[in-house]
Amino acid sequence: MPTNGRYYVYLITNWNNKVMYVGVTNNLERRIYEHKNKLVKGFTEKYNVSKLVRFLPLVETRDVTTAIAREKEIKKWRREKKDQLVNRMNPNWEDLSSG
Repeated sequence: MPTNGRYYVYLITNWNNKVMYVGVTNNLERRIYEHKNKLVKGFTEKYNVSKLVRFLPLVETRDVTTAIAREKEIKKWRREKKDQLVNRMNPNWEDLSSG
């Protein structure tokens, strides 16, 4: 995926959808590959979080700080609200990166 100023806020989870991680990237394909292959040290590696369940392209901006602000906003949400965000577009919580 070319970057050309497009940033993604993404939500990934583990196999049973119990643990959720919110991140931001300008290359979603590469970033999910890194999570799946445990190349990202820390939380996602420790809790085996690599199933992409939702992503939000922020095409309006070339400013990464806007994308980071959105990521931080979503991170502050209660789990129920994050679940609703996923359920709207991915009610079966399928891995959007597989295929």
